[in-house]
Amino acid sequence: MRAKGICLALGVEPSPKNVEGTRAKLKRMVNRHVLTEDEPGIFTLALKRT
Repeated sequence: MRAKGICLALGVEPSPKNVEGTRAKLKRMVNRHVLTEDEPGIFTLALKRT
């Protein structure tokens, strides 16, 4: 999902400021291996490794 779509799903106004803030949070989650970024700007949940 894109950052703008996540803003809309959360009920946050999709202004550029909010979208960029959400994108930064998503990037941090990628670094923590919670999400993956398969294509630039497309975020998905990371698969759990067992």
